[in-house]
Parts: sequence; C-alpha cells; structure tokens
Amino acid sequence: MTRFLFIFCTVLGSLFAIEMLKPVQEAVIQPFTGLLAALSTALILPFDDTVIAQGRILRDAATGFAVSIEAGCNGVEAAIVLIAGILAFPASLRHKLVAILAGFFFVQALNVVRIISLFYLGQWNYTVFEWFHLYLWPVLIMLDVLIVFAIYLQWLGKHYAKPEAQ
Repeated sequence: MTRFLFIFCTVLGSLFAIEMLKPVQEAVIQPFTGLLAALSTALILPFDDTVIAQGRILRDAATGFAVSIEAGCNGVEAAIVLIAGILAFPASLRHKLVAILAGFFFVQALNVVRIISLFYLGQWNYTVFEWFHLYLWPVLIMLDVLIVFAIYLQWLGKHYAKPEAQ
C-alpha cells in the first residue's frame, strides 16, 4: 500500500505539473478542449441546429446562451487521477496501456454528457445549472474514475487469477 501511495502521489503530482506547463496547455490541453466542444456540438446538431462551437465555447445561436469549457471542466484532471492510479498499481505495461486508453475514453464520454447537459440546464434554469456544475457533476465524474478503476482491478484479478486445481 505504501508503494502504491508513493507512486500514485508522484505520478499525480508530475502529471499535474506537466499539464500546467504553458506549452502543454497551448499544444495539447486547449486544442483538446476545443475538440470536446466540437464533439459536443456534433452530437447535439442532429437534434438542435441552433448550437455552434466556437473554440471551447458552445453557443445557442437562437438565444445567445453559451457555456465555455474551462480548465477543470475538460475531464483532463479526472483522467490524470485515473492514470496515476493505473500506473501505481502493479500490472503489465500492456494492461496498463489498455486501461489508460479505455479509462480515458469512459471519463471523456461521461464528460461530454456533462457538457451537453450543462448547456441545456443553463438555458432552462441558471440556479440548477450552477448546482449541477459545482456540486453534482464533479462528484459524478470522480465516481466514474473510481468505478473505472474498480473495473480495471476486477479485470486484472480475473486475468491474473490462478486456475483452480482439479
């Protein structure tokens, strides 16, 4: 457990430090955040042709309401926590890479649902929007991280389980 906590905290601190570097923000984080806005817009467009993406902003052309996907709202921090947990737990490099890719996908899939829901909640009721944005969705995103990590541990357990003697 001590080894896990040491590696987890070291990886977590290192990845957060790397994420905060200006070149990483400009070359990776900001374009990724814009991609999330574009993906959210693409998913909404078949049902609502008034939504447009402008960089990291989703805007309703009819009402003018917009949400901006800021740092902390792009799912990167949640993914970093998951990645740190996966890297800290003993497993083969192949298993870790599969878990990181699958986990990142699931965290971001839920984050896109979050972005879209907040876009519509904000147009419906700003007080409800704020409550979901500040309280409910952060908990749900971190719960997603925990569930994905638990599934990963269960998958590892099945993979590394020794066959029972017959």
